[in-house]
Amino acid sequence: MSTSNDSPNERAEPPVRRRLQAGRWGEDLAAERYRHDGYEVIDRNWSCPAGELDLVVRSGAPHPSLVFVEVKTRASDRFGTPAEAVTVAKQRRVRRAAGAWLAVHQDPPGPRGWGAVRFDVVAVSGVGADATVEIFRHAF
Repeated sequence: MSTSNDSPNERAEPPVRRRLQAGRWGEDLAAERYRHDGYEVIDRNWSCPAGELDLVVRSGAPHPSLVFVEVKTRASDRFGTPAEAVTVAKQRRVRRAAGAWLAVHQDPPGPRGWGAVRFDVVAVSGVGADATVEIFRHAF
């Protein structure tokens, strides 16, 4: 009989798994917020050798636009705000990935195609019902 407290069911989740789950949860909140604001979520977690896009959303008429969204989720601001984690290097990777995404996806039918393109950052701070979602439009 084992008396160890290290049984698989009692161990805490590894930090990487918690981070991935928190990131997915933040992306879910961001996607819901964009839907609520009238956007269509076109793609999620699209990746290529250049990088990954958390969300790709599209606004409709009268001014259609395609938005590449970087989502950062933090339980606290202890190590900086979520938005501060989007470094210049990260912005470059997102831009390269967006270029690759556009190369793969043809413009939709219509006179304006995808419309204007912009880059947003969504900062999700806190946990549970106390979490806040802040959208920085045209962030870079």
